[in-house]
Amino acid sequence: MADFKKIRARAAKRKGGEEELTSLLGPAPDNAAVADIADDRILSVMAERVFAAGFVWRVIEQKWPGFEEAFLRFEPKRLLFQPDDFWHDLTADQRIVRNPQKIRSVRDNAAFVERVSKEYGGFGQFLANWPADDQVGLMAWLGKHGSRLGGNTGQYFLRWLGWDAFVISGDMAAALRDAGLDIAESPTSKRDLDKIQAQINQWVVQTGLPRRHISRILAMSIGENHSPQALREYMGDD
Repeated sequence: MADFKKIRARAAKRKGGEEELTSLLGPAPDNAAVADIADDRILSVMAERVFAAGFVWRVIEQKWPGFEEAFLRFEPKRLLFQPDDFWHDLTADQRIVRNPQKIRSVRDNAAFVERVSKEYGGFGQFLANWPADDQVGLMAWLGKHGSRLGGNTGQYFLRWLGWDAFVISGDMAAALRDAGLDIAESPTSKRDLDKIQAQINQWVVQTGLPRRHISRILAMSIGENHSPQALREYMGDD
């Protein structure tokens, strides 16, 4: 495998220097802090990532205040108390993106969040206690028990919450392959995901960097060289 120092140096050169690269990494995540996130905010982020999947993210962000109103501030208990007519009416509500399957996922995920919260004293508490070196296991759990939380949606959900998550974008996967990791071009198999997890964990030990930062450095080291300004506009507050 390539030395991560060389990967970082290449990313820094592409972005205009180490200082510029560092500014693009975002804040260091804090998994322990996720424990304090209320269930309604957990469900809100979950729903936002589901609706953003396969859609223009900025449109979802611009409409999100309307989503908050339409979905009763994403309070799981309130949502679970609503009759079928409430959910049917949402399919014609112009405040939101009217995708019936994704609307249904909010109802399903409200029950999911409520169930886990009751068992563990908060959904955020459950996430905070999950081992940081087993993101792949957490991704599988979210995909199995949640609604529409598989693949990159689950990864972005974790990252948006502030959990120390890597995101297997096309550029990140390409960088891993370029570094010598034997994975598919679009790695989705358990074999490939386990290899990615193991390599990221190894680099965490070697560099002391969060997994989120390692993921971003990998993605910025290869592929189309977007300007720092374009990346900031794309990433927003993430």
